[in-house]
Amino acid sequence: MQRINEDIKSGQFRQIYLLYGEEAYLRKQYRDRLKDAMTEDGDTMNYSYFEGKDISVGAVIDLAETLPFFADRRVIVVENSGFFKHGGEQLAAYLSEPAESVYFVFVETEIDKRSKLFKTVSSKGIAVEFPVQNEATLKKWILGILKREGKQITEPALNYFLEKTGTDMENIRKELEKLMCYCMEKEAVREQDIEAICTKRVSSHIFDMINAIAEKQQKKALDLYYDLLALKEPAMRILFLITRQFNMLLQVKELKGKGYDNKTIGVKVGLSPFIAGKYVTQAAKFRVADLRTALEACVEAEESVKTGKMNDIMSVELLIVRYSL
Repeated sequence: MQRINEDIKSGQFRQIYLLYGEEAYLRKQYRDRLKDAMTEDGDTMNYSYFEGKDISVGAVIDLAETLPFFADRRVIVVENSGFFKHGGEQLAAYLSEPAESVYFVFVETEIDKRSKLFKTVSSKGIAVEFPVQNEATLKKWILGILKREGKQITEPALNYFLEKTGTDMENIRKELEKLMCYCMEKEAVREQDIEAICTKRVSSHIFDMINAIAEKQQKKALDLYYDLLALKEPAMRILFLITRQFNMLLQVKELKGKGYDNKTIGVKVGLSPFIAGKYVTQAAKFRVADLRTALEACVEAEESVKTGKMNDIMSVELLIVRYSL
């Protein structure tokens, strides 16, 4: 990120940028910053945007070979193409010797570092990863936004806010905007304000539901399930999320049993250290055998629905009842 910031500040740009990783908010922020810095405001003649899996490589190359119209450069943004996983060989060959006037910004969630396209881009330009940010970084970012708005927040309230929103920066930003409007006349943001205005993510509902199941709080687990149904979440999607949660807890439980710390566990299962710590705590409430049995029960519940033995809502409800007794 620092290298991109330096390029924008100096106005000396590389011909190729690749922005990739799970953090969509940062990818979009740097995509737009690069685009704005490399093009004149309102210049639609020399800026082109391609998005999706059906992009024609030939069309992109043809455009890249077209001289810019009364400008120094032609800027092409290619997003969510999948070319960095497969199908990017032709583009890689072109990028080894692109036209001098063309500048590319590729934006992808997932890439294969073994691909020819990734290796070409890395050698000819800059590839920057935007992973899920850790707890300390997110807190610093949130506190910065609140400070600019003249607001204060306590550490417990900040922790509660992150529990509500999760680690997705785009979601955090949206919830902060709502919170700022709600607390417009207040100097400090309190937990009551967060509870009143911030939307709890479905994944947080699932996490709380599994916690209630582990602690044998059947009514609470069922209430959370009915809340999700009221929010129009399909029962089979809820079942999928419960299954994923149990599967993640099993992985975390086994890794913790091998002596790994929370940070390493997070890396291995794809969770930020902040979230990994919560999973370790939740996994401690289950035995390995119980988690495996729960996963089998989830598969059985899905099969019962697909074979018509039971309706979807009842199938998930019985699963929750069974494991919260």
